Amino acid sequence: MTHQHAAHAVESVRDYPRPPRIEEDSRRIVVRSGESVLADTTRSIRVLETSHPPVFYLPPPEVELNLLRSNPHTTFCEFKGRAVYWDVIVGQTISRAAWSYPVPSPGFEELKDWIAFYPSKVDCTVDGEAVKAQAGGFYGGWITSEIAGPFKGEPGTNSW
Repeated sequence: MTHQHAAHAVESVRDYPRPPRIEEDSRRIVVRSGESVLADTTRSIRVLETSHPPVFYLPPPEVELNLLRSNPHTTFCEFKGRAVYWDVIVGQTISRAAWSYPVPSPGFEELKDWIAFYPSKVDCTVDGEAVKAQAGGFYGGWITSEIAGPFKGEPGTNSW
């Protein structure tokens, strides 16, 4: 199921579902590393999961794939399936700065090959607002002023 994002509504991550929900989003997403634009799109998918800030996935045609290189690291999500990782190459190598699901689990087929970036490793904006990274090295949630926590990954949340 997809939904259009309602602009400027404050969302509590405690209201997000488990298993996660997918929503289409038409706000302008820009991802940069230094002066290099890695992606610029008004077509993204947000994945909303209980206690996590949203993760934005971007369509491959709107990502500068020539600036990404496959990384052998993989992880497994109980909902979305096996994730593969991407290094960003922009003069320097930023290891595992992005990930995607080449064969997503049933119910998450919309994510096939779409790319998510870690805002802790590259600069991300949503309609011009700088994104804050979700705490913890594993999580890739995008925190903006419309999202209310507490968020998984912050101190004291490991037992959630």
